[in-house]
Amino acid sequence: MPARTTSPQVHISRLTLSDFRNYSKLALDLQPGAVVFTGQNGAGKTNLLEAISFLTPGRGLRRAQLSDVTRIGASNGFAVHASLDGPDGDTEIGTGTAGADGEEAGRRVRINGATARSADAMLEWLRVIWLTPAMDQLFTGPTSDRRRFLDRLVLAVDPAHGQRALSYEKAMRGRNRLLADDVHDESWFDAIETQMAEAGTAIAAARAELVRLMSGMVERLPADGPFPRASLALAGDLETQVAERPAIDVEEGFRLLLAEGRHRDRAAGRTLSGPHRTDLLVRHVPKDQAAELCSTGEQKALLVGMILAHAQLVGEIAGMAPILLLDEIAAHFDADRRAALFGILDGLNCQYFVTGTEPALFDSLTGRAQFLTVDAGCVAPTEGA
Repeated sequence: MPARTTSPQVHISRLTLSDFRNYSKLALDLQPGAVVFTGQNGAGKTNLLEAISFLTPGRGLRRAQLSDVTRIGASNGFAVHASLDGPDGDTEIGTGTAGADGEEAGRRVRINGATARSADAMLEWLRVIWLTPAMDQLFTGPTSDRRRFLDRLVLAVDPAHGQRALSYEKAMRGRNRLLADDVHDESWFDAIETQMAEAGTAIAAARAELVRLMSGMVERLPADGPFPRASLALAGDLETQVAERPAIDVEEGFRLLLAEGRHRDRAAGRTLSGPHRTDLLVRHVPKDQAAELCSTGEQKALLVGMILAHAQLVGEIAGMAPILLLDEIAAHFDADRRAALFGILDGLNCQYFVTGTEPALFDSLTGRAQFLTVDAGCVAPTEGA
């Protein structure tokens, strides 16, 4: 790997769970660097990663409804609390629905004891990136999965992206209701479409910038490295235009497109143009082949390479190394590639969590990782590790 600018590490020193999935009560003291969770399938390894993924905006790595996250039989919601050690000192972050009757609207965030205005406030203190087995189908699955993946990449480097997306989605839902109700009040449409044009253009610009930055980061990877280079492109009218025209012109053009498309969209029952239809296109550079045509193993290696490049980018832009959650990461890789992966992760100076069924999968981490065994909601140091 080429020389890197090492970003300061933010690590979770203590993780506390209450009524989260299969954990009634759990408190873990965690070390910087690599943390290895091993145990049988269904023991609760992924649940631990999911808990950590709630320390960033969104619905976590499973995109679960909050009511599904609360432990079965619990009556007062769930809570996740983390003590962070970072370049700005110690920070306490808590989130969950405990005390809010577990309602979907009840997730709250507290930072150093004070209630945060939104989950976006957590991005000031840590960034969390994940890779799960469900993402193995990213390149062959629906466009919405790749778009969601893209927006999570953007959010990790641009915390304002989440609010732009919420603003756009809220306005689009309002427009779709007007279409469904066969409303013809132009002033209502004008107001909503102006908001959609503003937020949509900002979303497109942020995505295009992320792809530009990622492309530069990928170019820094060695051509013969353990994970192949990926080329990224966006299939979306707005994203193409923001690279060629002033944003104000793109915004006005999109507003006019929405206005002119009302009749068509009314017939379809939904908005047919905008960044909510963009796709992320990925190619395997060494093979000059579209990612969706590559083998399963090649796709996994390609995706890992993208995540590693993104983690490096996040560290450089945010000024702190992200925390990585890598669920069942060893499934498709031989021992040499696993060792190479862990070496790269160590070089990123990040805390990273990996899961697997056997400690032997992580032999190359012996002596430099914290090994923990997960068994039916209990977590203990791995014997002999």
